[in-house]
Parts: sequence; C-alpha cells; structure tokens
Amino acid sequence: MEKLLEDVVRVAGGWIEARYQERRSLLLSSRNGHFEQCSSGRTRGIGVRALSGGALGFSSTTDLSEKGLRQALASAQMLAAATREGKSHPVKLAPARPVRGTFPVDTVDRLDAHPLEEKIALVSRLDEQVRRASPKIVSSSVIYAETIDERIVATSEGTVVRVLDSKPSLRVLAVAGSAGEQFVGLQTVGVTGGWAELHARRHPDELVVEAVRIAIAQLAAPHTAGGLATVVLDPDLVGTLCHEAIGHTVEADIVLGGAVTADKIGHRVASELVTLCDSGLPLRGGHAVGLLPVDDEGVEAGRTVLVERGILRSYLHNRESAAHYGVTPTGNARAYQYSDEPIIRMTNTYIEPGETPVADLFEGIDDGYYLRGFAMSGQADSNAEFMFGVREAFRIKRGRVGSMVRGVTISGNAFDVLLSVDAVGDDFSWENGAGICGKGQPAKVDAGGPHIRCRLTLGGRQL
Repeated sequence: MEKLLEDVVRVAGGWIEARYQERRSLLLSSRNGHFEQCSSGRTRGIGVRALSGGALGFSSTTDLSEKGLRQALASAQMLAAATREGKSHPVKLAPARPVRGTFPVDTVDRLDAHPLEEKIALVSRLDEQVRRASPKIVSSSVIYAETIDERIVATSEGTVVRVLDSKPSLRVLAVAGSAGEQFVGLQTVGVTGGWAELHARRHPDELVVEAVRIAIAQLAAPHTAGGLATVVLDPDLVGTLCHEAIGHTVEADIVLGGAVTADKIGHRVASELVTLCDSGLPLRGGHAVGLLPVDDEGVEAGRTVLVERGILRSYLHNRESAAHYGVTPTGNARAYQYSDEPIIRMTNTYIEPGETPVADLFEGIDDGYYLRGFAMSGQADSNAEFMFGVREAFRIKRGRVGSMVRGVTISGNAFDVLLSVDAVGDDFSWENGAGICGKGQPAKVDAGGPHIRCRLTLGGRQL
C-alpha cells in the first residue's frame, strides 16, 4: 500500500495527499450483571486531498486498487477545480519537511494477542465486583473499548509514513442509593499502548474500589453553599480545564472564528507560574492517549508551548492556518476516519509541573476546597467560559483536608482562573485518556498536569 500511494501521488501533478487507514474496533459493556454490548468493526479506505488553483478538493474510496485510488484522486482534483472560483481567499499551505519511515506503537503486550474471551471475562468480573462491593450499590456499569489503527500518509512533496497505533480504555461506574437519593462514582483509564500498559496505568481492581468509594461517600456528604473560593485542583480537573476551556480557544480555526484569544498572542493570560503545552510526543510517563508521531497531513508532531510563564505564545495549527498566520505547522491536523478531512485538533494538553510539594499547596488555606475529578457533566465555549461538575469535593480548614461535600460545580472564565494561580505542584499525571473529544469528528486526546492552587466560583445548594 505504501508503494501504491507513493507511486500515484508522485506523478499526479500538483499538490496531493493520500491517506490510507485501516481501523479495527471493539466495544464491550456490562450493566447490572447483564452483558449489553459486544460489537466489533473494521473499516479500510483511502482519503485523497488535492490543491488546485487555491482550493482543496477531497474524495474517499473503499476501492484499494490502483484504479480506485486514481479515481478518488481525479474526483478530488475535479472538486478543487469546481470550487476555486467561489473562494474569497485562496488556500495556501505552509511548508513542511518531508517525513519517511514507520512509527510502531510502543507496547510489549499487543491488544490482539489477547483473545476476546479474556476481555469479556474482565468486563464481567469487574461488573460483578462493583455489585457485590456493598449493599448500598444499586447499579453498576463497566465498558471496555479499543481501537487498533494503521495509517499510511503519502504526499507529492515526498512524505511517506506508516503509523501504527492502539488505544484501549476502561470505564467503571458505580451507583449508590439510600433514602431515595442516588450518587455516581466513576473511574476511568485509557492509554496509547497495549494490554499491559492499560493495566499498569491503573489496575482494574483499583478502578472498582475507587468508583464504589466515591459513590457511597456521597450518600452521607452534606451540600455546600458555594461562592468564590480558594481551591486546590487535582490533575484530572487541571487537564479538563486545559482541554475544554483553554485548548479549544487556541485551535487556529476556532481562533479565526472569533475566539477570545484572537488578539492575545504576546499578552498575559495566566499567572507567570503557568506554562501550558500541547504535544503529540511521548513525554512525562509515556502512553498518553493523544500520542501522534505524525499527523494526518504528514507533519511531524511536536511540543507546542501555548502559554509560556503566563504569556500566550502560539495557537495550534494545520498547514492551512499556519500559512495564514505565517508560522510553522504544529502537527495538529487529525482525521477520525479515512473518509474525514483532517481538521485542527489537540493531542495531549497539559500544564507543566511547578516546584511546590503537593502537601504545601494546602498550607495557608483557612477555608477552601480540594476538588478532584470531572463528573461527566459540563460545558465550555470559545470565550473560555466554563461550568463543570466535580466528582469529589472536600473542605479545607486551616490547611487540612476535611470532610466531603456533594453536588459541587465549578464555573468561571478559564483565563481568569489561570491568572489567579499562586502555586503549582511538583507532581504530574495524565488523567483524561478514556474520553473522546467531539468537534464534528471524534478524536482520542489526553490532558493532565500537576495539582494547582487558584480561585474560582463553586456552585452548591442555597442554604
């Protein structure tokens, strides 16, 4: 397939990008002791983009023969020619160094080396463990998902790369009930890698214990009044803030659509303690879900410093937006399937760790909150305004973490929150690998960081 793509794009004339993809997927779910879903899929095809007269045309096909590829190429060129007259601004692509080679997935224990029966047994066992953990558990759910990808990208500029990838994830949900009230405990894990890497990141039995603990603890927890407060955020919430409330506002296509960051390059948007990055490279423990050695335009991934010591330095770019801004592409063009055109997406978005021991973050807080984990509900917009549910919230009194409170949400403007950061922990972890980002196409991404101390608005029950 590599030779076929390379031979066709080399002699086609003009700028051409051809992308082959084969994806195998598996989804297993069990709820309350009953297996709900056991489904697998396989897709294969080629997507072709052609640039002609300042316009891009795109076509895809499942015909993997030379004839099928040439027909898709001709279709893409025809579509480019048909749309170029209606273009108010011609499409230009920033230059990118040609890349060649094979990029294997970093695993010692491939997913396809483990039979379906083993994975079904894992899901069933965990569901049973949740249900038997306590008489207070009234519902349980366990979901295992995996995707195994092979991508080949060839361009008329000389890029020919083959990228192998696998991403397993596991979600464990426990629901505790008492006196007509129910509360959810959720724990998740996801990696780029194989079976061993998934288990090494967080053992499945640990997910069960924590999900049950969180669900039951909320039954006896009181509500809080809410209001502006000093808080310590764990890496899960830091990652959620980085991705949902900050990351989307620095994707260049959203910036061009009028995001709050449109005129902020070189301006202070956060405390000088905050350096925020996006990177498709393996770093800080490896196996983050957004690992992407080469993007779907054939551009090598890198580490993009978005906010450097509080100053906004960069957006995330594909080749088209990079040409518009006169900068280098950042390797953030991603397509979910061969039949999708690449668009600008995050990879692994995070805040760099600081120098403060985590225990010291709580010192000096007379009355505040320790907040842990995203609670499956929330929203953010292009103005960086956000509102998220919190999985766990604990009162801090005179520097000590105390009892849990329930029903807490957090809200505000993400950049205002980052401006209020007065301490950044020296720890780091990836925490958002089991989820999928939307934006028109699904994408596996990760996010994380250290613990941070800041101020934001908590929502709670009016007392």
